[in-house]
Amino acid sequence: MDVLVNIDYHDSRPIYEQISEGFKKLILSGVLTADEQMPSVRSLAMELSTNPNTVQKAFGELEREGFIYSIKGRGSFVKADSGRVDIRKTRILEAIDALIREAEEIGITRETILNSLRESGVTDK
Repeated sequence: MDVLVNIDYHDSRPIYEQISEGFKKLILSGVLTADEQMPSVRSLAMELSTNPNTVQKAFGELEREGFIYSIKGRGSFVKADSGRVDIRKTRILEAIDALIREAEEIGITRETILNSLRESGVTDK
């Protein structure tokens, strides 16, 4: 497997979080599919020029969050979806709602928010 995840050393997030987030995006977008084998910790660490413990920490986070599962002696594999995308969408919408409420609390109107979104090209309405 070619490395599909990149590390940005200018990013303030820890490297393990960047690795974890990169794989989450690949799984959620369907690039990596259910039961597909993940790269080994050692090979990924070599390809990313990082410590194997960093990759192991990222994989541990992915496993705790239900994105992958491990089979002793065989490696890590992508876990079947089971509503993961819907859960992620709900969390994103909840975060957007919280941001809108926070913006309104400091005097930013919904109209201003919508205009900002239109100007940035996020929405066309």
